[in-house]
Amino acid sequence: MSTQHEHLPIGGKPLRPDAERTVHAILEAAERVLLGDPSATMEQIAEAAGVARTTVHRRFATREALVDALTLWATEQFAAAVDGAVSDTAPPLVVLYRVTADVLRVKIGWGFAMTRAAGSAQPRIARVHADVLEQCDRLLRRAQATGLLRPDVDVEWARRCYYALIHEVAQGGTPEADVDALTTLIVDTLLRGFGEPGRASAGL
Repeated sequence: MSTQHEHLPIGGKPLRPDAERTVHAILEAAERVLLGDPSATMEQIAEAAGVARTTVHRRFATREALVDALTLWATEQFAAAVDGAVSDTAPPLVVLYRVTADVLRVKIGWGFAMTRAAGSAQPRIARVHADVLEQCDRLLRRAQATGLLRPDVDVEWARRCYYALIHEVAQGGTPEADVDALTTLIVDTLLRGFGEPGRASAGL
C-alpha cells in the first residue's frame, strides 16, 4: 500500500553532509521562530540557528525561498511518516494507530510549515497530499472490508472527519504533548462514530 515518494531536495540538488546539516539547522530554527512570529526576519532566523546572516542568504536567496523550502521539507517528513506507517499486511486498526501517531508528531513538530503546506500550490506538495489522501481512503476501505468500520459508512466522509480530528488536535499540540494519548483520543472518536460496536479494540 505504501508508495515511495521522491526525495524533495533543498535547492534541487544534493548537498554535502555538512551543508545539509546547516540547511536543516536553519529550517528547524525557521520553524521555531516563524511559529512564534510569522513576520520574523531572516536575521532573527539566522540568530536562532546559530549561523551568520550571510550563511542563511547564501542558502536561501529570499525569505520567501526559505519559507518555501521549509514547507517542502515538512511535507517530506509528512510523506515519510505516512509511508513508514502504512502497511497492507498489518491489521487496519494497528495501521490506523501507527499512522495517526506518526502524522501527529510531524504536524505538531512542524506546525507553521504544515499549516502553510495545506494551502500550497507547489506541484510536488500537492502531489504528496493527493497520494496521502489516496492511501488514507484505501486504509479506511480496508478497515471497512474487515469489519472495523460499518458497511454503510461513506469512506470519503469518514476520511474528512479523520483529517479534521487530526487537524484540531495538532493545532492545540505542543512539543511536550502526549502523542500516544492524543492518538487514542482521535482513533476512539473516529471509531465511536463510524465503527462497528465491539470492534474498536479488534486487531490489537
